[in-house]
Amino acid sequence: MPSDTSIPQPLEAPLPKVLNSKLAFTFFLVIAAIVLWGLSFATWGVPGLYLPAVAAVPVIFALLLLITRG
Repeated sequence: MPSDTSIPQPLEAPLPKVLNSKLAFTFFLVIAAIVLWGLSFATWGVPGLYLPAVAAVPVIFALLLLITRG
């Protein structure tokens, strides 16, 4: 009869360096935003498609002002 009473730990495989990079995080974030936008279109129809663009207008306007001011 074994006398080992320790709790077995789950095996942890090391992630590849690509999955730990900022590029992969940015890629997954962009894909998630596109999927959420698609789900809003599927849920609410055409308003779900164009309202995020309308909401982005002040942000883009501010970025254009920052660019032109130098």
